[in-house]
Amino acid sequence: MGNKVSIGLLGLGVVGSGVIKLIENHQEKLVHQLGTDVQVKSVLVRNIDKQRDVDVDRTFLTTNPDDVLNDPEIDIVIEVMGGIEEARKHILNAFANKKHVVTANKDLVALHGPELQEAARKNKCDFYYEASVAGGIPILRGITDGLSSDRIRKVMGIVNGTTNYILTKMDKEGLSYDVALKQAQELGFAEADPTSDVEGLDAARKMAILARLAFSMNVDLDDVEVTGISDITLEDMNYADQLGYTMKLIGFANFDDRKLEVNVQPTMLAKNHPLASVNDEYNAVYVYGDAVGETMFYGPGAGSLPTATAITSDVVSVIKNMLLGVTGSQYLDPHFNKQLKTEEQRFGQYYVRLHVKDEVGVFSRISALFNELNISFKRILQNPIIKHEKAEIIVVTHKTSLDNFYAALNRLENLDAVIETKSYYKVEGDANQ
Repeated sequence: MGNKVSIGLLGLGVVGSGVIKLIENHQEKLVHQLGTDVQVKSVLVRNIDKQRDVDVDRTFLTTNPDDVLNDPEIDIVIEVMGGIEEARKHILNAFANKKHVVTANKDLVALHGPELQEAARKNKCDFYYEASVAGGIPILRGITDGLSSDRIRKVMGIVNGTTNYILTKMDKEGLSYDVALKQAQELGFAEADPTSDVEGLDAARKMAILARLAFSMNVDLDDVEVTGISDITLEDMNYADQLGYTMKLIGFANFDDRKLEVNVQPTMLAKNHPLASVNDEYNAVYVYGDAVGETMFYGPGAGSLPTATAITSDVVSVIKNMLLGVTGSQYLDPHFNKQLKTEEQRFGQYYVRLHVKDEVGVFSRISALFNELNISFKRILQNPIIKHEKAEIIVVTHKTSLDNFYAALNRLENLDAVIETKSYYKVEGDANQ
């Protein structure tokens, strides 16, 4: 390794520029920690002449990936180019050339993490991806190192800043979904095509990674059930507030009796829940372990320098492993075979909003239907809608199995008195006032 560690960078966008700034500005601290210089030697870009917000010597830039992947002087490759197949190919080539890899690519890690980890181990290389989940929050390291001696039972969190910003504006300022989304786009929190964020796909990728590490199990992206936020209305936000809840897009992973449940869905959180106060573009992940109990990791979930901080921390870990001669040894085979919970094994509380005929005996018939399925009500609201000669009924159930809850929804569709089921959401936490 000598007295210098050389870095090859794949991509020079917002995050890549942040990495260069951080390595340059924190060089003194890096040398103090590691006893060696850390320098970016070569950067793969698509256009050398493009204007950038970081000064880089043009001689360091290249459009040929081989200049990075085949350079014998480069020790560590940082992948921040995004995408899946091209990035996957470059990372596998880096491992074949005995180079360690650090990435922020959640899509790639969610889909191909086990394959890349195995390639790293085969070539005695390190593979780190702290920045792939929750930006600058050290949640992956917290799980794999800080909580390594504990048995983690539950991981749940706000892991997408775009949706959290939108829901915060709907909740705090009464903005409609469409107006809040447009504002998020204008501020750069949402892409021109926000589908990945608002439909929960981005959060699902992160939850697959979190569940994989927290429960030592090969969790695939297809194992994550996903519902986005695009159908949430101000009516439901207002009812949530009346009942003592706030609406968040929550990624949820639970592991007990060696069975797994992973999903992403809009959830009504009790206002006293630790995640309920996480607002705007911030992220937070709540972890429950047998020994430690409740912990929460909070901070900026994206951005150039927060993400670059996570990447550079991974680089420091790689260099320390290089100095100790233990690279490629951090990966362990999954401890558990994957078993997903059935709907009968999944339990929760639920909020349901119904439009019904405004006539005598309607509520008793609805109540009887739920009672037949052993579902009791914790909270009830009922409002007449005089203009339309119908009523609105809102209930929050006690804990019940998911299959019983779905059975209740199906029976409601066939009940004469029910005009339509307007919405239903999972409820988390105790909002008794």
